[in-house]
Amino acid sequence: MRRPAGHHRSASTGALCVLAASVLWGTTGTAATFAPDVGPLAIGAVAMGLGGLLQALVAAPQIARHAPRLRDQRGTVLLGAASVAVYPLAFYSSMHLAGVAVGTVVSIGTAPLASALIERVVDGRRLTRRWTLAAALGLFGTVLLCVAEAAHAAGGAGQASVATTLLGVSLGLVAAATYALYSWAAHRLMTRQIPSRAAMGAAFGLGGLLLLPVLLVTGAPLLSSWSNAAVGTYMALVPMFAGYVLFGWGLAHVPASTATTLSLLEPAVAAVLAVLIVGERLPAAGWTGIALVIACLTVLTAPSPTARRRQRQQPAVPVAGDGISDTAKGGLTRLGASTAALPDADGG
Repeated sequence: MRRPAGHHRSASTGALCVLAASVLWGTTGTAATFAPDVGPLAIGAVAMGLGGLLQALVAAPQIARHAPRLRDQRGTVLLGAASVAVYPLAFYSSMHLAGVAVGTVVSIGTAPLASALIERVVDGRRLTRRWTLAAALGLFGTVLLCVAEAAHAAGGAGQASVATTLLGVSLGLVAAATYALYSWAAHRLMTRQIPSRAAMGAAFGLGGLLLLPVLLVTGAPLLSSWSNAAVGTYMALVPMFAGYVLFGWGLAHVPASTATTLSLLEPAVAAVLAVLIVGERLPAAGWTGIALVIACLTVLTAPSPTARRRQRQQPAVPVAGDGISDTAKGGLTRLGASTAALPDADGG
């Protein structure tokens, strides 16, 4: 069945929102290093806890308006909230133990596979060959990056560092599973006619409430200096609040498996920032892994032959006074056609 041009444009917007969110998330590991006295549990609790409560506060009118539908889907809301609460604790602990690059790569790099498994088992979604190729490239890239960092740790500090890295990798896998779960839960709520702001606000607000006890127990160092407080404020406002608002907009237009695959940009950004700012060393194999992640995103967003044929067949419909150039419109439509046709299409 032929998809309308509006569908392609909305998918394009969704993909761009997820990519923008991924860039913001990629700064979190580096930002956390500027508050070395603050533990990973406190960083995770202040980032996702306050960020989630801010989302709920901003979305309060929409949450109240759609409260009956949210109550009908309370199981999904609670699953999303529990996943929101567990994710930052596992994610920041993973980065603390295994390093910014490895922690981010494992947590985000394996999430698309978890999302695909959830969608396949629960929703019966058939994934395309293109998504499979993109996910394989991304997974191979993340494994390369992880192995390169683990080998570097083994050469530098012996068996204790290897054990610490492996524990960090295990926590990264927990973070990946919970990331996939709350992405799926939010997308499912949106498919039940609940707007993205209400869906994200409800799940993240409840998740933020669950994180408040952790913040009260571990958060004292956040108030011990202006620099620590500034890091906590940045984490809550920029990558968590603004980033997840963008992610919610993206999830309204693309499946969770596509969103989590697009967010593979985050570990690449995190690894580059870790090298440039934190001073971590990344072996050649690690840079190769980053290149494969970029290749994954290229495969995922490049126009497919089917999408190009559809684009040629669709007549141009000029819209007066929209302030967007013809070139920009064509680029957005081409990207939208490619992203829309991937995981939820029946073909390859």
